Amino acid sequence: MTAVRVAVVGAGFAGIAMARRLAASGESFVVLERRPGIGGTWHDNRYPGVACDVPAHLYGYSDIAHPGFSRVFAPGAEILEYLRDAAASVADRIMLSTELEDATWDGRRWRLATSRGSVEAEVLVMAAGRLTEPRLPRVPGEFDGPVMHTARWDHDVDLDDARVAVVGTGASGIQVVPEIARRAASVVVLQRSAPFIMPKGDRAYAEAEIALFERQPERLDDLRDTLMRETEEVFDQRAGAGRTDARARALAHLAERVPDPLLRAALTPDHEFGCKRVLFSDEYYDTLRLPHVRLVPSALSAYEPGAVVAADGSRHEVDVVVAATGFHTTRQPFASLIAGRDGLALDQYWSQGMRAFASTVVHGFPNMFVLDGPNATLAHNSAVLMIEAQADYVASALPWTANGPLEVSADAEQAYVDEIQSRSGVWTSGCHNWYVDEDSGRQVLLWPGKAQEFRDRFGHFDPAPFGLAESAGA
Repeated sequence: MTAVRVAVVGAGFAGIAMARRLAASGESFVVLERRPGIGGTWHDNRYPGVACDVPAHLYGYSDIAHPGFSRVFAPGAEILEYLRDAAASVADRIMLSTELEDATWDGRRWRLATSRGSVEAEVLVMAAGRLTEPRLPRVPGEFDGPVMHTARWDHDVDLDDARVAVVGTGASGIQVVPEIARRAASVVVLQRSAPFIMPKGDRAYAEAEIALFERQPERLDDLRDTLMRETEEVFDQRAGAGRTDARARALAHLAERVPDPLLRAALTPDHEFGCKRVLFSDEYYDTLRLPHVRLVPSALSAYEPGAVVAADGSRHEVDVVVAATGFHTTRQPFASLIAGRDGLALDQYWSQGMRAFASTVVHGFPNMFVLDGPNATLAHNSAVLMIEAQADYVASALPWTANGPLEVSADAEQAYVDEIQSRSGVWTSGCHNWYVDEDSGRQVLLWPGKAQEFRDRFGHFDPAPFGLAESAGA
């Protein structure tokens, strides 16, 4: 049995950020990671074309610059390598291939059962992420060839000269389609709903630029500050008055890249701009114009041996199916493993949608913190900015746990949930997206403001929502 002050579950961006803060403060901790390697979503997603859609020099820890990124939007392999380097100082505290089986609050501490034995901890930090469990199409029939989700890519499947169906046109779909089209004999793309797509503006960094970043680190600091300001301005284009102009730019990009009126009509979104995730690509529209690529503006409805059938009745003979169909986002699988005060199951407490105060602490679950969970990601900026703020919140809360378990009040949590809902208009405007809980209709994934607002409000621990006086802290 392992006994520590803090148990962290997950070794992606959030878990590593938390581990580095715990190590700096001298806390006793362990990180449990079910995968055989660190990196979280960047460990899982290794499909052709995978890359960040936030500029690389903003999509990283504020205290660890990396001058060597090869492109403005770094390929997934480079992000994974960055995370491995960032985790080097805490690698000896990470237990790989260790899956959480259950976690129970016994009134004083958390008792964890894992695939490699038991762990006791005063504090539990869930850093399991929100994009961990692939959502595969549930349709009748059987396909007799390879079917693989983008997050479970099988590199042994040969796509050269194959007939490939890609199901889904979200963030991973528009990245993988151009790469598959370079190899496959034919590609059919099944589109349930057309996304808004903006030009990405990606490019390779010149060797001279990279060398300058290495020699003058202050240039990277300045670049990060510039990217932060520019990206924060995008918030108004997603959820504010700037949506009208941003929508016009997206449609102008479509018109420029797709002259065929029939194809352009099929690629024109039918939902309000910003309601779904806005995507970025310089290649996707061009790829759909290639003679061996076909867009089917209809969802997958059935499998047949050697074929996929779309909801419009069309049948397409293919050799391989690639599911770019996203993840279970609003219902997190880890919630079924956690029992809080009085045996309350987290998935039961979240049965009407995930909820937390400050997107980090949950009533009924003392000394538990959730990173990158309810309303803790962004539609316009780097999620790492949010993760760092949450890790700072946890680090500053830890001294208070010396006086007894911390549990946020139900009133504080409800007030926060109400605030989130009142500010989530564009994302609850009627389109089907992965931000809204299907049972409650609440928007449960996005912070409905700018990153800096969250960092200012919740980048440090405030004892008041826990019924504690400021003077009572350690």
